[in-house]
Amino acid sequence: MKTYDSEDIIIYWKPNNCKHAAECVKGLPSVFNTQKRPWVSPQNATDEKIMEVIDLCPSRALTYEQK
Repeated sequence: MKTYDSEDIIIYWKPNNCKHAAECVKGLPSVFNTQKRPWVSPQNATDEKIMEVIDLCPSRALTYEQK
């Protein structure tokens, strides 16, 4: 599991769970960009928007926890 911190949330990514539905990439490409490293850049959007997009992840490979 990998973690990415923003101001108010911690984003968790479980790569083995990912089904590549691309809901994250389509929903918020400024934050979730598989062409960049790290591929998650939480500073590029509000925590609220990031949480909305993560909630769409069908495999739950992406989750979050509020600090």
